[in-house]
Amino acid sequence: MKNSLIIRDAAAHKRDAEFIVTSQLAMALETEKMVLNEETVTKGVWAVLQDETKGRYYLVEKEQQLVACMLTIPEWSDWRNATVLWIHSLYVMPGFRGQGIYSRLYSHLQKKVQDSSAYRGIRLYVDKTNTQAQVIYKKLGMDNQHYELFEWMK
Repeated sequence: MKNSLIIRDAAAHKRDAEFIVTSQLAMALETEKMVLNEETVTKGVWAVLQDETKGRYYLVEKEQQLVACMLTIPEWSDWRNATVLWIHSLYVMPGFRGQGIYSRLYSHLQKKVQDSSAYRGIRLYVDKTNTQAQVIYKKLGMDNQHYELFEWMK
């Protein structure tokens, strides 16, 4: 299976955008029981696909079928004089979970960070109840020892 996966940047075309939108709607419902507005999500996905300063989507294909997506968002860190990449909007289709797809995505991103002086690290946030994901993140060497996430949303 490992060799049959292709990880690539998403392109600004209909197939990629539709998969990302569908994934985001499914993820919100599955993880937070939220029904998102499809029109809003579609516009948001296209905004990223058309402007790399907003972020970058990565897609995973297996035998020409899209099976996972991940968005990274850059955050400038004055403390580090470099960019930290935040992982957002990670989704692996249910039938493909437990096959190491996220591990491959994470390794792909980690290599980008290691190979570039412009990047300093990787961060993500996870729902407190998503203990299965937390186990995976810890297994990959990530930790949650430094920060708690607080937010305010309009």
